[in-house]
Amino acid sequence: MSILNKIIKQAKKSKRTIVLPEGKDQRVIDAARKLHNQNIAEVIVLINEADKNDEVAKLQNEGIEVIFVERSNKLKQYSAMLFELRKAKGMTKEKADELVINTLYYGVMMVKSSDADGMVAGSINSTGDVLRPALQILRTAPDVKIVSSFFLMDVPNSDFGSNGVFAFADCGLIENPNANELSEIAVQTAKSFDYLTDYEPLVAMLSYSTLGSASSELVNKVITATETVKSKYPNLKIDGELQLDAAIVPSVAKLKAPHSNVAGYANVLVFPDLQAGNIGYKLVQRLAKADAYGPITQGLSKPVNDLSRGCSSDDIITVVAITAIQSQNL
Repeated sequence: MSILNKIIKQAKKSKRTIVLPEGKDQRVIDAARKLHNQNIAEVIVLINEADKNDEVAKLQNEGIEVIFVERSNKLKQYSAMLFELRKAKGMTKEKADELVINTLYYGVMMVKSSDADGMVAGSINSTGDVLRPALQILRTAPDVKIVSSFFLMDVPNSDFGSNGVFAFADCGLIENPNANELSEIAVQTAKSFDYLTDYEPLVAMLSYSTLGSASSELVNKVITATETVKSKYPNLKIDGELQLDAAIVPSVAKLKAPHSNVAGYANVLVFPDLQAGNIGYKLVQRLAKADAYGPITQGLSKPVNDLSRGCSSDDIITVVAITAIQSQNL
């Protein structure tokens, strides 16, 4: 069974309600219909009055909930809640009234109020616009200090990782994490990989050095992050610093890191910074023709995920299923 089929099957086990705030996008409408018909998740589609169209009306006739935000009886409640949450940051009642009419803010307020379990957006909005209300309103989960991201990679015909499945982090959010941030990215990604794939996470903290073969400030950051994780989570299998080949190729690992319990078999790859991570996932996606699912946001108190603006309706379905599983594991 492919990792995507596993994810869809897992999402169906305990259906979650996911809000899609970009109802004027045909791809979102198509995805909502498929999600509903395939029984993957309950979906709520948001749209502003100015954007209403015949396709959205068809969704209503098919039993899918559509909310025209300006007509909602929750506007006053959400506005008052937003004002209370953000007044210390300068939020006014007038500004709160204005913001909740924005479908992205309305969607996050639904999640905050437990009227939905998660939100997926970004087909027609920027990453900043999608994540800003999530960071302002939902904030981080208990005992989590930063919000980060990862890609779930499925590499065809691969002997590496877990049947070609990997998590790559952080490839989308934290530009230059310090050692403590890098350690938290590692822990969050290991947990995400565990519940999304059901494979045991084997975490490699990547560098251009393997276990002391080079010495520099860049390498020391990775070493410190690895030691931090090991001290806090002694049962998590993690090692570093490791070069990429030592992390995933058993024959290289035997030469470079013979005593490591991770080297040669890593399935969670933690990159030292965003440049390396972003380049790494795109290389694998293009050269190995891998499926790259993400970036998946992790660390929020409730899940909100961002889409690529070039996404397909099937991409939206996948991210909704992942978001549903994240909600199941909070």
